[in-house]
Amino acid sequence: MWSVGVRAFGCLASFMAAAVLLSASHLSAAEYHVGPDQPIKRLEMAPFARLQAGDLLAIHWRPDPYRVKWVLACRGTKDKPIVIRGIPGPEGQLPVIEADGAITGTGLDYWSGQRGLIKIGGSNIPPDVIPAHIVIEGLEVRGARPGRNFFGRDGLQEYSDAASAIYIEKGEHITIRSCRLHDCANGFFTAPESSEILVEGCHIEGNGLEGSGFQHNSYTEAAGIIYQFNRFGPLRDGCGGTNLKDRSAGTVVRYNIIEGGNRQLDFVESQEGDTIKTDPRYHQAFVYGNLLIEPNNAGNPQIVHFGGDSGPQEDFRQGPLWFYHNTVVSKRRTNTTLLRLSTQLQSAEVFNNIVYVEAEGSRLSILDETGTARLHHNWLKKGYKDCHGTLAGTVTDSSNITGDAPGFRDAAQHDFRLVESSPARHAGQPLPNALAEQPVKYELVPPFGFRKRPADDRPDLGAFELP
Repeated sequence: MWSVGVRAFGCLASFMAAAVLLSASHLSAAEYHVGPDQPIKRLEMAPFARLQAGDLLAIHWRPDPYRVKWVLACRGTKDKPIVIRGIPGPEGQLPVIEADGAITGTGLDYWSGQRGLIKIGGSNIPPDVIPAHIVIEGLEVRGARPGRNFFGRDGLQEYSDAASAIYIEKGEHITIRSCRLHDCANGFFTAPESSEILVEGCHIEGNGLEGSGFQHNSYTEAAGIIYQFNRFGPLRDGCGGTNLKDRSAGTVVRYNIIEGGNRQLDFVESQEGDTIKTDPRYHQAFVYGNLLIEPNNAGNPQIVHFGGDSGPQEDFRQGPLWFYHNTVVSKRRTNTTLLRLSTQLQSAEVFNNIVYVEAEGSRLSILDETGTARLHHNWLKKGYKDCHGTLAGTVTDSSNITGDAPGFRDAAQHDFRLVESSPARHAGQPLPNALAEQPVKYELVPPFGFRKRPADDRPDLGAFELP
């Protein structure tokens, strides 16, 4: 059985921490260790206001959560990042940072404390800067939501309905790695003064507010953002938010498992980022190597929304949305729509994917109504439609394969790798030159989360390649 649970991603987190971040330790200007048997016993006493390039703050696991919140207003460098690292317990348990009843780190003075448990950028003490080259890894961050309180600069306060586990008010070259973010209003949030953000190896699930569609597992607006090797699980029951909602330029979503949400992916216009809108990367987004799962009766039947949702329409991202080598599985018994392109100006390039619905093929449509989708070299459920309603846009369809089943190893156990006899084997085409900087290098596999994807001049369709 292939489980898509947190165990595999915990292994991924450990691997990435060892392989990528171990090199940072020898560059550390100073190391600060927090924990029951460490020089610093209480996390609120950690020197958050004095961190400098190369410093490492190690938070050691303990049975009880740390009820502490803080801001980071400091600048590392590419070679000497500032690292906040969780040191796991004997069974791999991540140190827990708990929002409810959290006290603010000693000597810190910053605004918008109600917006997040860990905040990057925006403070009086330490003096405000544009934070840079910061890594937060190996922490479980939870509980920032209305109805729960913290002790901040104005005394006892309640978290807002926009509270996040990690809130980046501003910052550049920020990495969030191997963290679990859950039980918050928003799991992860970036404001438009953010740039070059990397979210990898994280487990983000169970966020949102009941009865509301305005809080999401991840909600970002940045000039440059990459999501890779993450597991996005369903939001809290009764929450109408999206799994990954993004208003950025240079959006790359690759090698993730994304399950549930009102939509799995929602790429819409920047609202407040004037520099984002003029970024040459703004209109395109790249989605590849992902496993997207739509549970039955899970909110909106659309898997991906691209363009805009507020206006003005001239600010909408136009595309193309590059959507390739993904495996999409819908368990809905009613209609499923692969793409909603907001207006006739949006376009999508859709190829080398597997799009499977458990319902009859007529329940699958490519477009909602508008936009242009160029569809080729995909496996699709036999009987699919261009549109469930009246098609105002255009679907061009060539060299696709249709059938009743794509040949998964064990769909009932969520093992969506292919069997040797699958019609999706060797049915893809090489990537066009336009994607030279976005090759499909890796794939998700059990039990360690990812591996280098085998090279093949005739690639398999979907997110997984048989050797």
